[in-house]
Amino acid sequence: MVGAAITRVGAIVRLGQEQWQREQQQPLLKSFGVHIWRSSRTLHKFGLSSRSMAKSAIAEVENGEFKRSPSSYRSFISRSADAEFPPEAGRYHLYISYACPWASRCYMFLKLKGLDHAIGLTATKSMWVKTKEDPTDEHYGWGFPADDEEEPGAKPDPLNGAKFVRDLYDIADPTFSGKYTVPILWDKKKKTIVNNESSEITKMLNDEFNDIAKHPEVTLFPEHLKSKIDEVNSWTYNSINNGVYRCGFATQQGPYDKAANELFEALDKCEDILSKQRYIAGNEFTEADVRLFVTLIRFDEVYVVHFKTNRKCIREYPNLFNYTKDVYQIPGVAETVVMPHIKGHYYRSHPTINKYKIISVGPNIDYSAPHDRDRFHISSL
Repeated sequence: MVGAAITRVGAIVRLGQEQWQREQQQPLLKSFGVHIWRSSRTLHKFGLSSRSMAKSAIAEVENGEFKRSPSSYRSFISRSADAEFPPEAGRYHLYISYACPWASRCYMFLKLKGLDHAIGLTATKSMWVKTKEDPTDEHYGWGFPADDEEEPGAKPDPLNGAKFVRDLYDIADPTFSGKYTVPILWDKKKKTIVNNESSEITKMLNDEFNDIAKHPEVTLFPEHLKSKIDEVNSWTYNSINNGVYRCGFATQQGPYDKAANELFEALDKCEDILSKQRYIAGNEFTEADVRLFVTLIRFDEVYVVHFKTNRKCIREYPNLFNYTKDVYQIPGVAETVVMPHIKGHYYRSHPTINKYKIISVGPNIDYSAPHDRDRFHISSL
């Protein structure tokens, strides 16, 4: 009889555990559920039939491992005579979040090339918000403030009066149901999205606007370093840029351990490279540095705590830490780093990681402090 009672208790406990697990998973499934990618424009362009597409990064988890979906809009601005989107001053607008490292890459290019007078910029609020009043639609994403005072740095949408980034996707294609991401390079003339892939937007800003740019001599893709830049990007993307997300959004120990090991192996590699040269692809500042910097500047302030990347801080790597300060002090770069937005987004937008939206108080690093990178010969911007 005692044995039967223990068996019944065990069964009840197991049922309770299963129910608890389902309840814990439910907010994630409801708020950030996987939907079908039905954009006729995108499907036609890539020759696809249909595929599942997560509404936000936190839903892009498969078997406990974070897997980022591709961007959807991939048109190009070009100086060719028959270009659908020619480079014109005042025609294009860049929508970003200061929190998003991918969007911040584009803002850095805008500043370094001297294009902020020719291409408009609007930044969203830092925290994800509900994007539809419909109670059955529980998507949370980037939103615009009602006025300039709601959150310093964030601005209302000046072109379409959109309340959410999602609205811009709906204007461009009412059938779109993929991820509503930033950056967005917007064409004011055609009222559509040109491109939402950061690596392609930066290439356009670097190459196609030189007749308009204040600093046309600046190139972050120098011809003699292109193969080296591609080689560096091939391992920094998966292990570092995306690696921190693979750590933070992992839902099983195995994928987390794998991502963390790859992340710190790559950081060790960077530390070694930067002991011998000023920048990651050589002694010239390039696009590869922009990519690496946007992750490093967020690492100690957010990722160490929020994404559990706490084996070492960047400030424990002498070369990486001084390198981060060096890049931060390039004219124009500091303006792209808005730490209240960065911390306000991560700590308040991922309820499965930080349920109570508590923002870490530190470490508040002074990246304008002196660095030692002047010991290397450089080719300045």
